[in-house]
Amino acid sequence: MKVAILDDYQNVALSMADWSQVAARADITVFTDHQADHDAIVERLAPFDVVFVMRERTPLPRSIIERLPNLKMIASTGPFNAAIDVAAAQERGIHVSTTGGYLESTVELTWALILAAARRLVDESVSVHSGGWQTSVGRQLGGTVLGVLGLGRIGSRVARVGAAFGMDVIAWSTNLTPDAAAQAGATYVGKEELFRRADVLTIHLVLSERSRGLVGASELALMKPSALLVNTSRGPIVDETALIEALRSHRLAGAGLDVFDTEPLPARHPLRTLDSVVATPHIGYVADRVYQTFYGEAAAKIARWLDDVTR
Repeated sequence: MKVAILDDYQNVALSMADWSQVAARADITVFTDHQADHDAIVERLAPFDVVFVMRERTPLPRSIIERLPNLKMIASTGPFNAAIDVAAAQERGIHVSTTGGYLESTVELTWALILAAARRLVDESVSVHSGGWQTSVGRQLGGTVLGVLGLGRIGSRVARVGAAFGMDVIAWSTNLTPDAAAQAGATYVGKEELFRRADVLTIHLVLSERSRGLVGASELALMKPSALLVNTSRGPIVDETALIEALRSHRLAGAGLDVFDTEPLPARHPLRTLDSVVATPHIGYVADRVYQTFYGEAAAKIARWLDDVTR
């Protein structure tokens, strides 16, 4: 048996979990680089019986799965992975497994981005390291309005932190009710009011056909020129072209982004160069306890599957 571990950017997969039970039954190959081209992915994965994917870094649509005749198991991290065509896998008798995870790391990163954008932390840190001193006047969050787009398991936690900072928390999503918002310590408002009033707008929606492009040019035009937009959910929820234009024209003061339409972000992408953007490379879930759970549970499930098929 051959097992492939994909997109191990930090080269930590084998040290974050006990893979000995897998290694006793199969050859493990770790890939630390990322392949985006479908033909290259198929060529790489052709020899493998088991493929381990970290979240949506390498999608496995039907067009790839059907070209991998040796594939017998897909191990994915997290409780759900929309980038895997589970129906296509099941049709071919391919076993698909998932893992648990944590929400807290994404909540923490959301606030790291909000604070970094509001207080110009990156610029100030660069100034100190280069021999300089104060370069900007940050903004105080207490007494401002936090707009939460999506008040689910992550959004509700983000809202509680905003309230602790003394922010006025408002929220909207398609299925949100005033009672549900109140239970999370937020005030329910309409969609347009959310964008108009928010000093910080933070996005916490699942990517779906309904949410794709939900934050477009018209929504961004409603926002205050002094407002900040933060996205730690999924890139395509925001119209990237409209966001870049709003930032370039200073119709929006800044953004904190952990997710993008194309990941990894292309080297010459404008979001890499805009001074008003604090950007991180989709690290909302990249934290020690999360990785230990992801890799640990995946290794255990692969080992159990190998037990079953090699008896």
